[in-house]
Amino acid sequence: MSTSSKQKILIVDDEPDILELIEYNLKKEGYQVYSARNGQEAVTEAKKVQPDLIVLDIMMPKMDGIEACRIMRTMPEFKNTFMVFLTARSEEYSEIAGFNVGADDYIAKPIKPRALVSRINAILRRNSAPEEVTDNKLEIGDLVIDREAYLVYKAGQKTVLAKKEFELLYLLASKPGKVYTREVILKNIWEDSVVVTNRTIDVHIRKIREKLGENYVSTVKGVGYKFEIL
Repeated sequence: MSTSSKQKILIVDDEPDILELIEYNLKKEGYQVYSARNGQEAVTEAKKVQPDLIVLDIMMPKMDGIEACRIMRTMPEFKNTFMVFLTARSEEYSEIAGFNVGADDYIAKPIKPRALVSRINAILRRNSAPEEVTDNKLEIGDLVIDREAYLVYKAGQKTVLAKKEFELLYLLASKPGKVYTREVILKNIWEDSVVVTNRTIDVHIRKIREKLGENYVSTVKGVGYKFEIL
């Protein structure tokens, strides 16, 4: 039995043909697949089945994918759930809006089943692969970064970051003062399974600063970012 047979995926799209295509290919791969036809149904179904990954179309009636993702990211039970956007819109602002609300990935229509399954396999492997971590907590200044719980405490106050925001912060904080180039950040956080731009990194850095303040992550112009307490 493959590990995928234990993992649950929720597909959310208002086009029945798209739902059927994705569901068929993921079930063949051994996943448990559930579906919803708009953002409202997605939130309700996600609470019920607790999926490991959610694929959300952006443009849908009643509630779009952006809003559904934003709502679910405020719920503790979905803080480590992978969120992947599926959309026919190629404008950059749609991608940025998706990452702003905590998306992990972004897949464009028309769907290529083999590529879609490969991408989803790669994303879920990140969650199931054992991590070699000697110390799951980083304590720097007034910050405690708890990798096991995916939580950050600033002066004792809990701060919840989206999954990629947390991973980016942890990477930078693991070696304070070290400058991480954009290429290294992309390789470590997004690997080679996601097509992202430099703007994607900028959005995540901005969200970290909004939540923790400006005094932790510094920009090294033309190079990348580093963690330091200013």
